Amino acid sequence: MKFTTRKDEWEAALPGLFRRVFTASESDEEGTAIGALVSDLLTTTPDGDLSAAIAHDGPQVLGCILFSRLLFDQDPRQVFLMSPVAVRTDRQKAGVGQRLIAFGLDELRRDKVDFVVTYGDPNYYGKTGFFPISEKVAQAPLPLSHPHGWLGQSLTGAEMAPFKGPSQCVSAFNKPELW
Repeated sequence: MKFTTRKDEWEAALPGLFRRVFTASESDEEGTAIGALVSDLLTTTPDGDLSAAIAHDGPQVLGCILFSRLLFDQDPRQVFLMSPVAVRTDRQKAGVGQRLIAFGLDELRRDKVDFVVTYGDPNYYGKTGFFPISEKVAQAPLPLSHPHGWLGQSLTGAEMAPFKGPSQCVSAFNKPELW
């Protein structure tokens, strides 16, 4: 298994990967929605506001994480949202996801990103250093339907200080149904 950040090489395959994984784990409707989100992220988000971590085995993509910029209007720290995350169903439970997260976070550290937030299962993401945060620490761009799934991780080792001001996500995520 190899890792890359070169999303342009895999752009055509990524929406299908996410659609299949989320259809299998959630529903056809969720798979269609997440596949469309990934397509939207890849086509509308400026390169400096979107990063990827991709696991592959030769010509086959095994998993992918997209990281999009989350701006806090009154705070100079660089923050990215880690979402969505997908690993092929036949490669799940083999450590691919955790290795992919570690690779992606290391790449963001190299790019001087200060903090990463995600919105998901605290039990799963806690294994890779994410911890629950409140909206008093980092306000989500839109109301959260499951506030217990709002998680964060410092990439600098600095103690977590609340972010100043409201946050703004990239346009692909600016949809209440995603939150």
